[in-house]
Amino acid sequence: MSIETTIARINELYHKSQAEGLTPEEKEEQARLRQEYIANVRANLRGQLNNIDIVNADGSVENLGEKFGDGKKH
Repeated sequence: MSIETTIARINELYHKSQAEGLTPEEKEEQARLRQEYIANVRANLRGQLNNIDIVNADGSVENLGEKFGDGKKH
C-alpha cells in the first residue's frame, strides 16, 4: 500500500469514527495503519539525517550518518 493510500485510509477511518464510530476490526486496522505510517516517517527521517555532511573548520567533511547513525557508508 502506498503512503498516499495509507494516509487516505487513516483519514477515512478517522472521519467515520467521528461520525458513527468504528467496529473493532476497523479500530485494529486504524491502529495498524497508524503504526505503519509512523514507522515510515521515522525511516525517511533517519535516511535524511544519515545523509547530512558537516564541513568542519579545518575543511574536513564529516558524515553524520557514519558518526552517529547506522555506520553504513553513504
